[in-house]
Amino acid sequence: MSDDPPVFFSSGDDPEMFEASKKARQTFKFFWRELAWERRRIIPGLELAAVKASLSDPAEVRAANPGGLEVEHMWLMDIDFDGRHVEGTLINKPHSLKTYHEGQQVKIAGKQVGDWMYVCTGEVCGGFTVDLMRSRMSASERKQHDAAWGHDFGDAGVVPLVPTSHLGDEAPKKKGLFSKFKKVPQKPQDYKKVAAAEHPMSVNMRESFEQALQENPEMLEQADDAHGFTFLHQLALAGSLDGVDVCLKHGADTKKKANNGMTAFDLAKCLAWKRVMARLQAA
Repeated sequence: MSDDPPVFFSSGDDPEMFEASKKARQTFKFFWRELAWERRRIIPGLELAAVKASLSDPAEVRAANPGGLEVEHMWLMDIDFDGRHVEGTLINKPHSLKTYHEGQQVKIAGKQVGDWMYVCTGEVCGGFTVDLMRSRMSASERKQHDAAWGHDFGDAGVVPLVPTSHLGDEAPKKKGLFSKFKKVPQKPQDYKKVAAAEHPMSVNMRESFEQALQENPEMLEQADDAHGFTFLHQLALAGSLDGVDVCLKHGADTKKKANNGMTAFDLAKCLAWKRVMARLQAA
């Protein structure tokens, strides 16, 4: 992304922007799932992972800054999520807010998530508000916008949730002598199909994970320092049905609470991982 990304202004009562942010919050689970698995990759797969936060100054600061914006929507990177709050590093310079600065660690509630996106093997996933803004641009403006980010956002009106490969599909290939001059329309994803599909890493790692627990059963009780998450907590929050199933088959404690007081079921529920919730209830 460029050091000085362009600033876009939007009316606070823009119904289309409101709906775009709502869709982003409803699908945030897919962002977190990808980021959770990224942490287990030996070779990084994500080129970018960011969340757009809705930020505002305290009332007393706004009162002393009457000409400032009431709300600014800025991007966070180095994202963490504990089931209640999203935390990350602010990568934008505020336009008029006084209590935030670039490079600051920011913690927000889920309702303050305005968008999310990640880039995996060159494919941009998410970016609902970005897509809306691009749909309102001319072709040349979209090209300039994408250049500022350093990524091709694809066709306006199409917002993938996961990389094409996650669904067992292949990206459309251009054929013929003049194929490089022809633009292949981007195919919208079936969101129901996305929701029904297990993450490829969850499936592929099941056997090795089960073997690891057989050899080292004490791993089930170990919790991380940051959140007090056991494997069951982590996998429930990431929506991994295979991982949760393996943990339960080896006797994982479903009642154990993380540092924030949430059980594995609570963590699955906060992102509406329904299949994981059902498996935990059946344990």
